[in-house]
Amino acid sequence: MPQPPHPSVRPATGPAPATDHLRRRLLGLTAAATALAFTARVPQAAARPLRSAELAENPFTLGVASGDPLPDAVVLWTRLAPRPFEPGNGLPARGTVDVQWEISRDEDFRRTDRRGTARADAEYNYSVHVDVQGLEPDRVYWYRFRTGRWISPTGRTRTTPPAGAAVRTMRLGLASCQQYDEGYYTALAHLAREDLDAVFFVGDYIYENAINAQAGVRRYTGGRRLPDVFRHETMTLTDYRLRYALGKSDPDLQAAHAAHPWYVTWDDHEVENNYAGEYAQAGDPVDAFLRRRAAAYRAYWENMPLRRSQRPSGPDMRLYRRFEYGNLAQFDILDTRQYRDDQAYGDGWKYPGRESDDPDRSITGDEQEEWLIDGLQTSTARWNVVPQQLAFCQRKSTTGSHAKVSMDAWDGYSASRDRVLSGARDAGVTNLVVLSGDAHVNYAMDIKEDFDDPDSPTVGVEIVGTSLSSGSDGTARPGDTNAVRAANPHLKHYSARRGYVVVTLTHSHLRADFRALPYVTRPGAPVSTLTSLVSEAGEPGFERA
Repeated sequence: MPQPPHPSVRPATGPAPATDHLRRRLLGLTAAATALAFTARVPQAAARPLRSAELAENPFTLGVASGDPLPDAVVLWTRLAPRPFEPGNGLPARGTVDVQWEISRDEDFRRTDRRGTARADAEYNYSVHVDVQGLEPDRVYWYRFRTGRWISPTGRTRTTPPAGAAVRTMRLGLASCQQYDEGYYTALAHLAREDLDAVFFVGDYIYENAINAQAGVRRYTGGRRLPDVFRHETMTLTDYRLRYALGKSDPDLQAAHAAHPWYVTWDDHEVENNYAGEYAQAGDPVDAFLRRRAAAYRAYWENMPLRRSQRPSGPDMRLYRRFEYGNLAQFDILDTRQYRDDQAYGDGWKYPGRESDDPDRSITGDEQEEWLIDGLQTSTARWNVVPQQLAFCQRKSTTGSHAKVSMDAWDGYSASRDRVLSGARDAGVTNLVVLSGDAHVNYAMDIKEDFDDPDSPTVGVEIVGTSLSSGSDGTARPGDTNAVRAANPHLKHYSARRGYVVVTLTHSHLRADFRALPYVTRPGAPVSTLTSLVSEAGEPGFERA
């Protein structure tokens, strides 16, 4: 059974949201869902411990990671994979390996604070998730793993300040969208060298697409031919596990994980492009798609630094959760994929209308929406930050009074956005910040009380981070810049280079530094700051720094 959440984490509780599509699922898929919960399980009756001597090859090929830090705890992660591009990692299909871990106040491990042994199990693809507790708040730690004669790379992490403690500043990295076959992860090498307290990754950690031979040879380490297992779309648990192994084999991704603790959430490509709840984009039968979703969610948990309380049950995984950073910030991490209604009008950029504006439609599901609004009402933080997947602000395609908007983003679920903004207003929130990804471009936008009235009050700001590699090189000034700015006067920055955003929070202001690379289709690109914007506390709205 999954362990209960750490007492400092405040995930949602209670039954799943009782939306119409979930009722249909319960009524129509009872037998399928029962079987589905065990789709990804590997029978463990014959599992046996592996002796250290049996590990003849380095098992730490995918690096280490830490995540979801608390004032007194942090999750440490690794996955044993001596042969990462083989099903089963080159380890027995049924077995266990004892892995020693230690966490220290110094990089040389002279002052080890905690140590222990975790069991890597074939059932979970030999992944290790250690929830280290009893740590000191607001402190940097180093950690590593060991099994047999093999020692992992060293990772660096840090705990958060105590709840309510006076905190002067926090620096975080915002990243998303790393498509292996469309560019090198050079941006992550630069992110690893930033002075950050944490990284927020808001989706598309992997892509499910088939990788053709040409792209594989260009991107694959050393120019070697990419194994054939990556030349078809991910569908099965083995497919998803191997796709994570491919991405995590990248040294720049490993460096960014080893340098900072990460808070993660998913978007669509961890399963399938633009899926909505139990609905596949391609129109697959619901029971078949939920089996695929179960495999994808299982592989996601196995490869992320998440607590056991986030471990999925079949096609269901509770990923939205809340964290505090002293008295400076509250972070409400959302999942806008698993519980949403299907996209209106068949998805894409369409004219909004009765279907997309239906007040009963939701992008978050009822329970998660209520959890978010309740959290805003009880928050005492200076900044209320909502890391999530898709553009929150209105994005019109033209200046016309009736313009197309994205049915996949919050524009296609306008009632959801209105309820969240009403909840924030009723809670007296004056410093609302939304962190987003997905779009493969940078946006800095003022959140308006009424997006159709440019003179209406600004109630917060949104930072949409560009992709790390998806979309190849991109451009600093897209060809539609003038048109997009004219159609969306609340837009304060728009660019389409690859990179990430560094966000600095203080009690007086928020600062967003948009880091960009001139290219990602070949390695070694430098990084520069395209622009820096500031929003003053209590007076939301972006201005040039």
